Amino acid sequence: MTVWIDADSCPVRVREIVARAARSREFRAVFVANRGIPVPKNAFVSAVIVEKTEGSADEFLCAQAAGGDLVITRDIPLAARLVRQGVRAINDRGDIFTPETISERLSLRNFMKDLRDSGLYASPEGSFGPKEVQLFSNAFDRELTRLKAGANVAGGLLTAGENGSAFGPPA
Repeated sequence: MTVWIDADSCPVRVREIVARAARSREFRAVFVANRGIPVPKNAFVSAVIVEKTEGSADEFLCAQAAGGDLVITRDIPLAARLVRQGVRAINDRGDIFTPETISERLSLRNFMKDLRDSGLYASPEGSFGPKEVQLFSNAFDRELTRLKAGANVAGGLLTAGENGSAFGPPA
């Protein structure tokens, strides 16, 4: 199993959670971006810098990710492509993209984009605080457990900490 991260807009806290999980669970985590980004260093983490052209990271992720992998991305059209390929995908706020939900999420995203493009709606300023970190951490924990169980990988299940997640922010 590999966890692929669409890293151009990935928050630092998410990068830290993924790197810590990769080290403790011993899976490969690959951060993909079109520029150099700081990623936590350990033997299970690597970074790939793709061309600076539009969609190059998306194309790379679609070409590399396979069933049994997990991709972390905010990009709903990319998530839709990946889900159609049989790849699990979540965003950095803990939303899980599945075959059952991705069409609705894509439709809503396109509708809101049309409203913004028409000047009828302004995007609210999104914050990324402790609540969002916790939501991501919990969803990431569940998806890792699900993927490990599905692959019949040896090893123990995650043990949730005091905050409900094995990889969440320290107490």
